[in-house]
Amino acid sequence: MSGILTPMAAYELVSEIKKRFEVRLHLHCHATTGMAEMALLKAIEAGVDGVDTAISSMSATYGHPATEALVATLAGTEHDTGLDILKLENIAAYFREVRKKYHAFEGQLKGCDSRILVAQVPGGMLTNLEGQLKQQNAADKLDQVLAEIPRVRE
Repeated sequence: MSGILTPMAAYELVSEIKKRFEVRLHLHCHATTGMAEMALLKAIEAGVDGVDTAISSMSATYGHPATEALVATLAGTEHDTGLDILKLENIAAYFREVRKKYHAFEGQLKGCDSRILVAQVPGGMLTNLEGQLKQQNAADKLDQVLAEIPRVRE
């Protein structure tokens, strides 16, 4: 997903699927719009069996919600993960350094981007779109392209 799964839709989807089918259910969503953390929490409340997260130093924007934030949110609840936040921080510290090495390959997003709620560009497509614009020496046109996508869908 591109981060457009709303928390209430996640709750409803997980609840209904779990009610109708005896299956293990896993949720994957991106943090692009800022709703993924809430969607994961509502899905957990509804009985999802697993969720995708990323270590904080590699999370957010095009990626997944931060593992540490979810671990801290669920601590002391019936959904406590049992994961050690200090060990997770050691992993995050390692990947902070790795991320610096590959900084030149990062996209333009620096936080949540509400334009994606309107454009509804899937996460993988968004990074490819940015890469293609960069190859065309048109990286500065991302805003215009995102504004045009909803009109094209009409």
